[in-house]
Order: sequence, then C-alpha cells, then structure tokens
Amino acid sequence: MGFWTTTKRVARYGLIGFLRNGFISLAAIVIMSITLFVVSGLLVAGAALQATLQQLTEKVDVNVYFTVEATEEDIGNIQRAIEALPEVATVAYTSREQALDEFRNRHENDQLTIQALDQLDDNPLGASLAIRAKETTQYESIAKFIESQQTSPEGTIISKVNFYQNKTAIDRLTSIIEVARKAGMGIAAFLFAASLLITFNTIRLAIYTARDEIGVMNLVGASHWYVRGPFVIAGILYGIISGIVVILSLYPVAVWLGPPSERFFGNFNVLTYYTTEFPYVFLIVMAIGIVMGALSAFLAVRRYLNQ
Repeated sequence: MGFWTTTKRVARYGLIGFLRNGFISLAAIVIMSITLFVVSGLLVAGAALQATLQQLTEKVDVNVYFTVEATEEDIGNIQRAIEALPEVATVAYTSREQALDEFRNRHENDQLTIQALDQLDDNPLGASLAIRAKETTQYESIAKFIESQQTSPEGTIISKVNFYQNKTAIDRLTSIIEVARKAGMGIAAFLFAASLLITFNTIRLAIYTARDEIGVMNLVGASHWYVRGPFVIAGILYGIISGIVVILSLYPVAVWLGPPSERFFGNFNVLTYYTTEFPYVFLIVMAIGIVMGALSAFLAVRRYLNQ
C-alpha cells in the first residue's frame, strides 16, 4: 500500500471518527475554544501591558544640565558623543533661550517669580540634553559616560546629571518590566500545560470508545501511524474549528472593549490591535489549537498501541 493511499485513508478515517463521535467532538471543541479564548485574552493583555510599559519607559529619561558658561561647540561635542553610544535611543537638545521660555510658561501665574527673573541682566538658565535609552537598564552606564565628559579645556561645563535623583523610579520601572515579562511567560506555559491536559482527557473519551478497534488493528499488524493517524487528524480538526470559533468571537469582544481599553490604557485600543495584528493573532490561535489537538491525540492513543 502506497504512502499516499495510506495517508488518504488515515485522513478519511479521521474525518469519519470526528463526525461519528459527535458529542465528544463537540465537548473537545468547546473546551479547546475556551482555552484558546483565554490564550487570546492573555495575548491581548500582554500587548496592552507592553504598550503601557513602553509609554512609561518613554517618559523616563536622563537630563544633563550645562553651566551658563558652556559653549555651543562644547555642548555639541558632548551631544554627538552621547548619540554615538549604542544604548542611546534619542537625544533632545534644549537651548538656553528655550529653557527660559519654558520656565516663563511654567510660572506665568507666579508674578513674583517672573518679576524677579526680569530684574536679572542675563539668562540664568543653561542648556540641557534629554537622553532616552533603548532599555531602562542602560541609564546607569550612560550616566557614567556623561560624568567622564564633564570637563572641557575651560573647566567644568556640566552642572548636573539627574540620573541619581531618578534612579529609584528607573530601577522600579525596570523591575516591573522584568516581572511582567517573566509572569507572562509563566502564565502562558501553565495555561498551555493545563489546556493540553484537559484536551488530552477529552480526546481519550473518543479513543476509549474505539479501544476494541485499536486492539484488532494491533493484532493484524497495522502500523502505529495507521492506528494513531485518524485520532491525530480528528485532534487537528478540533483545533482548526476551535480556532475559527475563537477568531470569529474575538471581533465583537474587541469592538465592545475598544473605547474602554483606550480610556484605561491611554494609547492602546483592543479593536485597533485586533485589526492591525489580525494575521499574527490568527496564526497564533490556529497554531496553538492545531498543536494542542494533534499532540493531545498523539499522547492519548499511545497507551493502546502496545495492547
């Protein structure tokens, strides 16, 4: 018997078994759909958390404040040196004039401060650089590099680096990011293992009803693939149908959660994520469903192959 002929028969028997065990198939699909829906929720929650952490990360930076004696050339040299660091994402320059304008805008309702500022003959504020790192763990090395650049031939040109004032907040945010990543991976692994076990036990019901048939095929010398194949095909069908059910049900849920999620997270909309990342969500849900169904069937039928 050729491989192609055997494969067609295995696929046909798998489809027949899927249809014949209607109630068990329905139970497996319901359980896998619930599992995949939870997995999808975890996927969206992870994306929302990542967007929120990214938003917080973008608000954290290190500011370098220069003395009023620092020349544009000296500041430009330090800025170019910082921009050349591989850890640095962006460097924003604020001139003395911009710093003065921003200070006036912040204190426009404080007439005493504005009057005191007007009494001065010169701008008392120095230029500054706002530095944003690619990762929050990289700010300390950037701060140390800046400290090594503090002097010029004319003397000290850096007045203050505010890294150490912000170090507690930066370290706390770094810890939150790491914990969130590890927790997400741990929850996903636990959920997959639990889902696999539940699906495995459900598929075993279908296999139990066919145990005599499996025993006969073993007696006549049928190969393990020929015995196991139809159940694996049925498991794959469970996964495909469950995945389709979940993908279809996610859209109305995303529409419902879209505006509230944007109000809660600020820059993350569930509906926008679902529509823009649909190919990714579709592939993940379908792949997990197919792997879960096939692997559960593969493991469940193993105990009957040596009877």
